[in-house]
Amino acid sequence: MRNIVRDASVDADRHLGILEVWYPDSSEWDTEAFIALRDSELSLIREEGAEYDRETWFRQEPYFRYFRKFKKTSPVMMQVESFLLKGRPFPEGRFTNAVAFLTELKTRCLLGSHDADMIEGDLVFYNDTAKTTFPSIHGGEAHSYPGDITCRDDISVVVSMIAGADARTCLNEDSRHVMYFAFGTPGMEEETLKGYLGQVEEYVKVLAPSARTELHML
Repeated sequence: MRNIVRDASVDADRHLGILEVWYPDSSEWDTEAFIALRDSELSLIREEGAEYDRETWFRQEPYFRYFRKFKKTSPVMMQVESFLLKGRPFPEGRFTNAVAFLTELKTRCLLGSHDADMIEGDLVFYNDTAKTTFPSIHGGEAHSYPGDITCRDDISVVVSMIAGADARTCLNEDSRHVMYFAFGTPGMEEETLKGYLGQVEEYVKVLAPSARTELHML
């Protein structure tokens, strides 16, 4: 069994969570039910965002403040604004990714989605002290940031909260053993992260009622 380790470098007031999901074969998925729920949720999000204001929605959010410390923009804020203000359509296709993206739009949390079968050895969460390079999901190389929460396996960095996910463990069409990471900022309550991952699990169970799940809190 893979160990999931919280390194001593991670601040005591910082929590992390992983929802591990074993999806059945896609022939057992109820994609019609998920699409119906997705469309209903997106309609509610559009209604809520009819008078969208960045100051109200994001500037007081812990993720916004955390990314600003690194002189970066919250990726979830960009996703929400792209959806609400620019009319970006919800991504079609890969339902395992859609579960996470829908959760981010609804809750404005920050999630990572990874193929657990591509992870080698133990997962270790730590605060990096240097810029560690890794292949980015967006192509090319990315690097972690000193002081930022980072996760590695026996090969390399899997995800950096600021820099995002790696290319090696990102989800593909055949991914059935999935890990959804929820990142907490310093001081964020553990129950808040559990709530975010509970929303992920709700969507998972609509998509694949027979999916098996396991929650890991660090």
